[in-house]
Amino acid sequence: MQSKNYHEDLSHIRSMMERSSRFISLSGLSGVVAGLAAIIGMGYVCFVFKREGLNYFEGERITFSKSMVNELVITGIVILVVAILSGYFFTANKSKKKGLKIWDATTKRLLFTFAIPLVTGGLVCLGLLYHHLFSLVAPATLIFYGLALVNAERYTLTDVKYLGFCQIGLGLISLFFLGWGLIAWTFGFGVLHIVYGLIMHKKYK
Repeated sequence: MQSKNYHEDLSHIRSMMERSSRFISLSGLSGVVAGLAAIIGMGYVCFVFKREGLNYFEGERITFSKSMVNELVITGIVILVVAILSGYFFTANKSKKKGLKIWDATTKRLLFTFAIPLVTGGLVCLGLLYHHLFSLVAPATLIFYGLALVNAERYTLTDVKYLGFCQIGLGLISLFFLGWGLIAWTFGFGVLHIVYGLIMHKKYK
């Protein structure tokens, strides 16, 4: 009986330490919504390419007009906003159900470690756009987003790093097949997010 109580106490202490050091309210459903937003957004991008008579699979040989670049950037921003809002909504809802604070010292550390590679990657992508290296943007976003996930893993669910490794791998591969960058981007931000989100929702709901 004492042994049972001892193990229960250890489990309780371990749970308390986990909650204090890691942000464990991250919702898998937010990953699903983010993935769907990415796929829908990429569908619109394909429509834009078709409308402009461009073949993205030509890689670095294609030329984008300024208006088209602006349209693609706005599309990317909309996808990002949808992903952030859905992430906040589902995560806040999950935190409320578990009686946990969504904003604490751990959340701040998570956002800081996540933001460093992400902001750096955003600036790199702006530089690529400035120099008209459009075909490198998709691989770059995958790589830096993957690095952000791996970097943030220490403050949230361990499983996040595996998604990060997949994103980095896709980004590196697509660097050598520039005409397939958007396909890799759609698979990484769309399909992988949905698969990861469903697995996490089932595992941690």
